[in-house]
Amino acid sequence: MRVDIITLFPSMFKNPFNESMIKRAKEKGILKIKLHDLRQFTHDKHRTVDDAPYGGGAGMVMKPRPLFEAVEKIKEEIDSSSRVILLSPQGRPLNQEKVKELAKERVLIFICGHYEGVDERVREHLVDEEISLGDYVLTGGELAAMVVVDAVARMLPGVLGSEDSAREDSFYKGLLDYPQYTRPSDFRGWKVPSVLLSGNHQKVKEWRRKKMLEATLRKRPDLLETLKLNRENERLLEEIKRLK
Repeated sequence: MRVDIITLFPSMFKNPFNESMIKRAKEKGILKIKLHDLRQFTHDKHRTVDDAPYGGGAGMVMKPRPLFEAVEKIKEEIDSSSRVILLSPQGRPLNQEKVKELAKERVLIFICGHYEGVDERVREHLVDEEISLGDYVLTGGELAAMVVVDAVARMLPGVLGSEDSAREDSFYKGLLDYPQYTRPSDFRGWKVPSVLLSGNHQKVKEWRRKKMLEATLRKRPDLLETLKLNRENERLLEEIKRLK
């Protein structure tokens, strides 16, 4: 996968994208990330990327011309059908389904918003969709871009040490993850559940499924409202509710 990021602050990405999983994905050739300084697509001596809003109001608005020229240049180099995403508080909240959808793309182009936002013509005629991290406002889209790229990268084959790791993540199947334990089995009197030491893989699997349902019901019951559970999970969930 190739990811192109249009930003006013390309240096913000250097450390996060040169550590851990992202670094390994780049070294393996699974992921290619290219940063584009938006000011390189301006045509005045001050390299202006923003201007006052028509109609008045506080703050500044990102000008359309540099953004259009940046995206068009990237598409000329790679693929005119590349998906263009604006990182914005007005976007659809990011979730695991969206992450899996984006991981199927060959090329992604991210625009990092700033100031009071972008000229509306960018939304209407340049971007394919908007993505938000949640109902709050960040200084700019750079941090949001890092989060989306990180989430998408771990879905790419070969990035994680085990393909099962991604499939067992919280939210991958719509449920929160089950509790995890490691050595020692007894730490300060707090013991690992005996079922995990039993060697009975079927019982471990059942325990984990039940704990996933318990955690989701307790912490994020809203996820269960739209999730389609199989018959066994429905039975377990009813059992959990009765014991509450």
